[in-house]
Amino acid sequence: MGWASRHAVTWATSILLALAATATTTAPSGLVYSAASGHIVQRQRSPGSCHAAGAGLYERPDPHCTPGAVNPAVTQATIGATICRAGWTTTVRPTESITESEKLSSLDAYRDAGSASRFEYDHDVPLELGGAVNDPRNLWPEPDYPTRSGFYLNPKDHAEAALKRLVCDGAMSLARAQHLIASNWVTVYHQYG
Repeated sequence: MGWASRHAVTWATSILLALAATATTTAPSGLVYSAASGHIVQRQRSPGSCHAAGAGLYERPDPHCTPGAVNPAVTQATIGATICRAGWTTTVRPTESITESEKLSSLDAYRDAGSASRFEYDHDVPLELGGAVNDPRNLWPEPDYPTRSGFYLNPKDHAEAALKRLVCDGAMSLARAQHLIASNWVTVYHQYG
């Protein structure tokens, strides 16, 4: 194969890969599937482009910047081998060496001031409910609120745990839990958490 032929094949392959990367498939929850790698730093939104909803303990991500995305490996049929298996999330959670620079860029996108240590780089749809591992549509800088005793108060964690229990007990579908947490975790917290 000559240089021109190899170049044409390489160019065509690049276009096909780019098209495949931009194609979106919608999950039963109505959220997009994303297999964005947890081993590669992902590009974040531009500075100042995102605005959190609510305030304080019940702050929620901007639904345009962080609508939520889900992991295609986690489906209703696979929950026994994935989210309902003890320790599974540690097998997919990105390392801090990947997420720290993403978190700083995400803080810029949300225009959050102050120390980065005051924020958790949080999965909108948590890994415990099959959230996308490292997609900017599923990660945002969630404020942490320390209590007087030094522990952090995070009602969203309670909402996530309640939904995971319901899914793993067969009382709620995975799709419904993913949709609820991405739509408004505060409502979930007041209803289930």
